[in-house]
Amino acid sequence: MTQSEFGRFSEFIGNQCGIKMPLSKKVMLEARLQKRLRTLGIKTFAEYYEFVIGDGEHKELVHMLDAVTTNKTDFFREPGHFQYLTDHVLPEYVEERERNGQRDRPFLIWSAGCSTGEEPYTLAMVLSEFAEKNSGFRFTILATDLSMRVLNRAKDAIYDAERLADVPIALKQKYLLRSRDRSQSKVRIVPALRSTVQFQRLNLMEEAFTFAEPLDVIFCRNVIIYFDRQTQEQLITRFCRTLKPEGHLFLGHSESIHGFDLPLRRLVSTVYRKTS
Repeated sequence: MTQSEFGRFSEFIGNQCGIKMPLSKKVMLEARLQKRLRTLGIKTFAEYYEFVIGDGEHKELVHMLDAVTTNKTDFFREPGHFQYLTDHVLPEYVEERERNGQRDRPFLIWSAGCSTGEEPYTLAMVLSEFAEKNSGFRFTILATDLSMRVLNRAKDAIYDAERLADVPIALKQKYLLRSRDRSQSKVRIVPALRSTVQFQRLNLMEEAFTFAEPLDVIFCRNVIIYFDRQTQEQLITRFCRTLKPEGHLFLGHSESIHGFDLPLRRLVSTVYRKTS
């Protein structure tokens, strides 16, 4: 891949999904796209570029973005967020629901950039535990990602047992199924928990992602670090439009919105609340 070809791919990827592709990522991009060239029988990166932009149905664009996205996540990653959700956000929601006479309204939460599903399934465990102690509490989890490859893995909900190391033992016993083949150290999320999560592909750079109702909480953690500052502010502005007044936004601990003009106030580190 020439530097000129890398520049064309870098600009195209940035326009399509907001991901920054500095020159330092040239070797990585070349190696990942080389697999697509071999699969398609295409000999040069220049030919592949023309193939992608000429694909009217955008099928190859999905494969290309699958190849270039980085997906790293864990169960109960940044556990303080789940504790804050349990100790503060959920009790306030229940109190507000009772006060406003909205007992039938479910708690709506979005895991944006959900990768292989560890975050939304962690949320499902936390919310299910809260529901057991709070009669009438219902919830809906929407989990989205750009990559169909990781979404398919999330829907399968099968994980190496070692990846569940941070899940409390009581939750493991309750929400995980061991593989019948004991030679394989695999576990699967139980069907009842899987049913609480709705997975779908979504490109966060789309101008108008909308939901039927305002959301109570958005988890978008360790996603915006891949975007430039202007794109970050534009995206979080759109997040704010989808949140209900006083809704919450959770970001990753390496992410900052300092200096952005947003209707958000900081509650604790990387937890924000939409101002009314």
